[in-house]
Amino acid sequence: MKSNAIVTLADSNYFDLLNELIGSIKKHKNSDNVSICVLDAGLTATQINLLKGKVHSIKKAKWDIKVPGYKVFKNEWLKSQVSRAFLPEYFPEFKKYLWIDCDAWVNSWEAIDLYFKACENGKLGITQSVGQGYRILSKVKWIFGKFALIKSQNYKHAKSSGISEKIARKLAFAPHINIGVFSLENKSSCWSIWQNILKKTLSKGKIFGSEGLAINIAVYHENIDVEFLPLRCNWIASHLLPKFDTKKNVFVEPFLPNEQIGILHLAAGLWKNNKDMRLDKNIKIEIKTLDGNKIEKSLRFIN
Repeated sequence: MKSNAIVTLADSNYFDLLNELIGSIKKHKNSDNVSICVLDAGLTATQINLLKGKVHSIKKAKWDIKVPGYKVFKNEWLKSQVSRAFLPEYFPEFKKYLWIDCDAWVNSWEAIDLYFKACENGKLGITQSVGQGYRILSKVKWIFGKFALIKSQNYKHAKSSGISEKIARKLAFAPHINIGVFSLENKSSCWSIWQNILKKTLSKGKIFGSEGLAINIAVYHENIDVEFLPLRCNWIASHLLPKFDTKKNVFVEPFLPNEQIGILHLAAGLWKNNKDMRLDKNIKIEIKTLDGNKIEKSLRFIN
């Protein structure tokens, strides 16, 4: 019995991305020691049959926290904003869980090892969305040329979700945490803390982003034990494009020492001619190579 699981979720629209994530995991020999589990948020029967034999388990995602119907409006994929906070209830047989959004894929197994190491002793293993060269998420509007009106993603989301001004201000300039890739042990106390906050954020705020807001509050206000990992463990391409090492055929960080990216995440999409690369594998964008050239390339996983 394997003790560690990689878990993800998808609907029918993201099935190709899901397949690519699974392929990127299985490409590595070390994947033999890890189970792959899938939460179904609207896959077709045909897609589920295609997954069987590739993964350990497929479970139907639920609304683990009751959400008003008008907030859902047939968008079953929004279950991802809730169900990821309840992984031990879906797959209780595992000791450690590594969640990877299905619009991300594994470029180097080093990141997988780091995540499973990071969550030991009940800690949350995760990355912050701030670092060398990353796009700044906060916005500043100057008034009369001397006063600054600063808007922060964390602050805005907290206030719209009914979070107190005190907590919202604490989050305002804290480095944003992306919940698209994280690790936790089955018995970690972080689960219940996260779930309780999520109930509050869902009661007044939007579903999308609620789980991320809740984990930011858990880290920066409730002070849960956390192990922050390098950006390469959850490289968000929309924040900063990677470079490509043509000799090794891998994506790397764009700045020295050009470490190989562990998990490449297409969160928020990469757009060209109003088309999202996540939904069209044929879309290619210009990126730089380590030898100083530029190439047109997709950032999707290619087996």
